[in-house]
Amino acid sequence: MNTVADERWNRWTPFASRMTANALRETEADRVSIGQAPENRQQAVVKLLWIGIWLAYLGAPVSDLVHDNHTLFADIVGWTGLVVFVGCYLVLVFRNTSKAMIAREILGPLVVLVALALVLSLTLGAAWLVLFVYVAVGCGAVLPGRLARWAVLGTVLLLLAVGSITEAARDFLPALLVPALLGGFAMIGVRQLVRTTAELRQARATVAQLAANEERLRLARDLHDLLGHSLSLITLKSELAGRMLPDHPDKAAREVADIERVSRQALVDVREAVTGYRRPTLPGELAGARTALTAAGVAARLPADVDADHGLDAEGEAALAWALREAVTNVVRHSGADRCTVALTRRETLDGPVLELAVEDDGQGGGGSTYGNGLTGLSERLSDVGGTLDARPGKLGGFALVARVPLPSTP
Repeated sequence: MNTVADERWNRWTPFASRMTANALRETEADRVSIGQAPENRQQAVVKLLWIGIWLAYLGAPVSDLVHDNHTLFADIVGWTGLVVFVGCYLVLVFRNTSKAMIAREILGPLVVLVALALVLSLTLGAAWLVLFVYVAVGCGAVLPGRLARWAVLGTVLLLLAVGSITEAARDFLPALLVPALLGGFAMIGVRQLVRTTAELRQARATVAQLAANEERLRLARDLHDLLGHSLSLITLKSELAGRMLPDHPDKAAREVADIERVSRQALVDVREAVTGYRRPTLPGELAGARTALTAAGVAARLPADVDADHGLDAEGEAALAWALREAVTNVVRHSGADRCTVALTRRETLDGPVLELAVEDDGQGGGGSTYGNGLTGLSERLSDVGGTLDARPGKLGGFALVARVPLPSTP
């Protein structure tokens, strides 16, 4: 490990991002996210398989055709109608339900579904009444909320009317009415859930974009406040020195000295501002540690939050944050641990109150009598703020790192 702060910073950020991205790709590459259309062929196949499972209930019409219960012409009509029915149903249900579709894209396939279900049920027998269940599901999947409810009810009533005409269907008609009614209304609820999820995803993306814009505006304001006055003053004194240089070199020299002083102060201000932007905080590092440990498959136990009034100054908090970042990086990359515990505790010692950070894992690491480069750098960083670092074998069987930073004494 490198002891240079910038190198650790640059190493940690892409590592955590890469771990999180890989985990997300592994979990989401093979499935379609709720409210999103398939992005590649593999996701399209997965979604099609999930939809195709429910086509198993078309076994009754298929069995009716296979067992030669009709004439050759009726079999041809039945197979053709069944294929067209399944195609229209897949076109409707496979579409992305997070967005409203064009009316002509909905009404055409729906009309075909209703017509085929009606004609095939009346001509080929009671086994084809199951088609009305798919009609109800299709109505719930693509029609707007209020219209979808009425369409499902209308489909159920049509199923009841057609089934009542056929005497052979009266025995199992209730077994079709319930799935048609429940399937249609369940699909309405699923569609509403998909719409809500898509809206929440869009709102989250909008909030992230607004936060990024606000941060850019804040950075622009800070740079303007820091450099605007200084650069204006440098420009003014440079012009003044240029005019004085031929006739009054001594006054021009004083102006040049002022330019140097102002520019040095501006450089100090910019460095302090950049240091403030890059200084890590305990809440931020805890969030990053949770993300990195979860992505690495390590069961993490971390504080739910950090008391905003913990009493540390900015330098002390930054030192503990660096220690947490380095410790979690070691756990993820080197320990092979399954569990990791992070604790942040206020303790009373003989030297006064301290804020203690303890990171412990159950991996293959172990304490030693000497520190490596990374721990040496952490020890020096903590020493600058009066803190201490302790690395030793942990109670979980792995490695434990304890960093302490003194707190201001309270009367």
